[in-house]
Amino acid sequence: MFKALKEKLKSFRKKVEELDEEAEVKEVKEAREVKIEETEKTKEAKAEIEIKAKEKVKKKISLKDKIAAVVLEREVIIDEKRIDNILSELEIILLESDVAFEVVEEISNRLRERLVGRRKKIGEKLSNIVLNELKSIIIEILDTNKFDFDEFVEEKLKEKKPLNLIFAGVNGTGKTTTIAKVAKMLMDGGYTVVMAAGDTFRAGAIEQLEEHAKRLDVRLIKHKAGADPAAVIYDAIKHAESKKIDFVLADTAGRMHTKKNLIDQLGKIKRVTKPDLTIFVDESIAGNDAVERARMFNEAVGIDGSILTKLDADPKGGTAISISFVTNRPILFVGTGQNYDDLVKFDSKWLI
Repeated sequence: MFKALKEKLKSFRKKVEELDEEAEVKEVKEAREVKIEETEKTKEAKAEIEIKAKEKVKKKISLKDKIAAVVLEREVIIDEKRIDNILSELEIILLESDVAFEVVEEISNRLRERLVGRRKKIGEKLSNIVLNELKSIIIEILDTNKFDFDEFVEEKLKEKKPLNLIFAGVNGTGKTTTIAKVAKMLMDGGYTVVMAAGDTFRAGAIEQLEEHAKRLDVRLIKHKAGADPAAVIYDAIKHAESKKIDFVLADTAGRMHTKKNLIDQLGKIKRVTKPDLTIFVDESIAGNDAVERARMFNEAVGIDGSILTKLDADPKGGTAISISFVTNRPILFVGTGQNYDDLVKFDSKWLI
């Protein structure tokens, strides 16, 4: 997954190594000009070089190798100028990978804070240092407020039943199909499920969810088109309570974050039905549009995590990083295809 981003980071590594090699030559030159006391370690290093020379080792030991061996304890300080050159290259790569501008700035600032003034051994690859810190920062962003879904529901079900999961997002992003995938995943885990047709606004939405329910042999609670969605979901919860069903999976009307009346309606649904999780669903291929929608949904009603669809069509990965950052909530699952089984837990290490 995220092949394009990984390939770009490989190219970035090579670029950093080129910049580092140029600086390394300068470092070695400076090291030669420094008078060094012959400690026991430097004597040992010299002796080792002499032994290898006597043994006629085929690999030629360059002047640079000798200096590096003698100056075993010498370190250099990574300065801001060198880091700025590297960060300029990295920022372009991240922007091309659909990472939002503000997130690129945050990553860049964190890297600068961690690297400028840091000491490194002469001969140590700066590319390794930079990429290790970059990986660490990306994982920190993606794992913010991370929780294990399976552990969460297992513990919650000890306290109450059913658990109410509400799915929110805009039309056309795969939200309804995602609900069906989550239902299949839960049933495969031995849980019982009922669906709630809370999208009473869009023409055909109830029928679409009903078709999924029939295929999965799941009960669907529905009202007529135009009905109060909070009432539909409330009825589904009461049905689940009476039948001792584990989960209510509630669809809601796909709405743009700019539609105040529909956003207010979602707020009412949350107040009335008190969901255990509110899950935002959007396409991984939507880039910055998905990021802005996630931000606005989170600010308006609050989300607990996100599911990204169509990951099989997105090799970039920037949307996942950006949504995690702007919502301060984890990516829970990703959709990787059209089948009901094509839903997998998100792993932050995929990106690196």
